[in-house]
Amino acid sequence: MIGILSFLGFTILVAVISYFATRTTDEQTSDGYFLGGRSLTAGVIAGSLLLTNLSTEQIVGLNGSAYTDGLSVMAWETLAAIAIVVAAIFLLPRYLKGGLTTVPQFLAKRFDVTTKTITSGLFLTGYVVVLLPVILYSGSVAISGMFDVPTLLGVADSTALVICIWGIGLIGSVYAVFGGLKAVAVSDSINAVGLLIGGLLIPVFGLMAIGDGSVFGGLDVLVSANPERFDSTGNAGQEVPFATIFTGMMLVQLFYWGTNQQIIQRALGAKNLAEGQKGLLLASFLKILGPLILVLPGMIAYHYFDGSLDSSDLAYPELVRAVLPKPLVGFFAAVLFGAILSSFNSVLNSSVTLFGIDIYKQHINPDASETTVVKYGKIFGICLALAAMFIAPLIANAGSLFNYLQEINGIYSIPIFTIIVVGYLTKRVPAIAAKVGIISGSALYIISQFWLKNKFVDEALADASAKGITDAAQLKLIEAEAYPHFLHIMAILFVTNIIIMLIIGAIRPRKEPFVLEYTDQVSITPYKYVNQAGILICVIVISIYVYFAK
Repeated sequence: MIGILSFLGFTILVAVISYFATRTTDEQTSDGYFLGGRSLTAGVIAGSLLLTNLSTEQIVGLNGSAYTDGLSVMAWETLAAIAIVVAAIFLLPRYLKGGLTTVPQFLAKRFDVTTKTITSGLFLTGYVVVLLPVILYSGSVAISGMFDVPTLLGVADSTALVICIWGIGLIGSVYAVFGGLKAVAVSDSINAVGLLIGGLLIPVFGLMAIGDGSVFGGLDVLVSANPERFDSTGNAGQEVPFATIFTGMMLVQLFYWGTNQQIIQRALGAKNLAEGQKGLLLASFLKILGPLILVLPGMIAYHYFDGSLDSSDLAYPELVRAVLPKPLVGFFAAVLFGAILSSFNSVLNSSVTLFGIDIYKQHINPDASETTVVKYGKIFGICLALAAMFIAPLIANAGSLFNYLQEINGIYSIPIFTIIVVGYLTKRVPAIAAKVGIISGSALYIISQFWLKNKFVDEALADASAKGITDAAQLKLIEAEAYPHFLHIMAILFVTNIIIMLIIGAIRPRKEPFVLEYTDQVSITPYKYVNQAGILICVIVISIYVYFAK
């Protein structure tokens, strides 16, 4: 009962603060609703960015990966710091200079409206079919298990899951659809503080549990018992082989932190470039600490349970249940609930923005007033949320959530990132090249990952079976070596798409070179220490890798 009360208390507190913090926002204008009136400060941006990508699919999934592979999976977090620095120094100044509300708006200016619409459609399709349902499903599994909702309500597990899905979906929709970006960003910032506190409690209590009450004693036990697991360089057969850091991993990070509407929209709402850059740099520094929450608990769980769990996805929830004092369970559940809501309402708000500005205003009702755009954007958001809530229970049959999410996102992430890079770095590549790049990138990735990969892996495993190989570790290595890692495939297709676009640009160049005009909507005077801070963060990340490299 204490846990439930603390859970409800913290959640209501966040909602009340978010409400009063956003009462002055003019939500009847697209700028006020979609970008929080372009008034977000560095602290709000950093807190919102920090929590936006942290939800149960990352917290549970990445700790599960660490349970299996050890420290090497920290690449998903630490390399994000470098990607955010790149976004702060190179991308954000161009976004704000052009007065952008959405990333696809740049594509309309650089190429044409059709390219923008195709990109917005890809984002929205990925959000409603994959990302929103995965967030709702994984979050509901965590909350239902933590509070034992089936027993609490006297219902079946499937019924409890549906109840949690709709509860999270409805609350998240209220934040995102009716509060606008500022409500999302403020609630994210508050929840980010709670996540840092609650998230750090798990490894602290976990280390104390294996170190006879001593955190440092537990760390010594953990390192001495499994020194090979503290290797920052992943091997073949692991989730993040070391070579992928220099290929697709950085491309995924740059797409996610620099061009994904769900993420970059917070920085687009900055009151000026300097505040936006400071917010990104602060978030970048905090991402370096991410492995303490997203990797270390999984490694502790491996030692604590002696690698005996039936599934790696159980590592985090089982460790929480085993080491966290009961009075703190409610607070941690509230923090986790905030992380779930953050991811859900961030994606939903971005979807509303993409629809309202890039589709409704552009194609359905070009003469619509600001109020009308916001109105129909909210209606679309409600429909999108309802669709995600109906789809979410079906995700139970999708297998590994983390791998499912990462692999499916590759269908649109690299093609979109490719055309944005070419758009910024060239001036005469035409719109037809962008359309070809999107179509070829998506089609080639689908052929690679869902046909060629299965074909080569099946042949390799069949050959291994014929030779009498039955060892699980050896079979896993054979499977990994049968076909290039999906991150390598992303890098290959990235280069291929760029070459295709440049060839088209050489054959049919634009008549006039593209020039990005300054809209004068916000000051684009950069933060005076942005380069020094960015270099420092990159040096810290590289040093961490060098220190833990075996």
